[in-house]
Amino acid sequence: MKKVLFAVLPLTVFLALVILLYVNMGTHSERLPSPLVGKPAPDFQLPTLYSGRTLSKQDFKGQVWLLNVFGSWCPSCRIEHPVLAQFAEQKIIPVVGLNWKDEYLDADRWLKQFGNPYDEILVDLKGDVAIDWGVYGAPENFLIDADGVIRYKLVGVLTPEIIENELMPLIKELAP
Repeated sequence: MKKVLFAVLPLTVFLALVILLYVNMGTHSERLPSPLVGKPAPDFQLPTLYSGRTLSKQDFKGQVWLLNVFGSWCPSCRIEHPVLAQFAEQKIIPVVGLNWKDEYLDADRWLKQFGNPYDEILVDLKGDVAIDWGVYGAPENFLIDADGVIRYKLVGVLTPEIIENELMPLIKELAP
């Protein structure tokens, strides 16, 4: 009897976990709420990858802009990159990269390989600024209005559908 119990118990626990995970997958949402939406973007002062300047959020005041968090180590960023590049080519709003926890040479090599869609690239080598912005992982995108307020956050890959159905209506509403 004990042998049967010890043989059946692990199998029962395993099956219960599989069922729980399956049910949870149906309710999983990639849209993580952000307490920062509707609030001023966090302050930052970061070096840029190429221009040698240090920029802060004040440098972007007066314009609607998109902050894209990426890293050369990020597989999803490779998927998102062509979509971001196509959006940036339209020059609707500035697209600013936040190179997160990435070595300069790795970021440079990645951008040379896949292309550079960014108007500026901020370097957050230690990841401190990303923490202030509530970054969960890369890629993430933030739409910031002309007053420096975060109006939209996307955790995950930016798609043409998201740009058309979510980002563009907001941009049109926020553009001066």
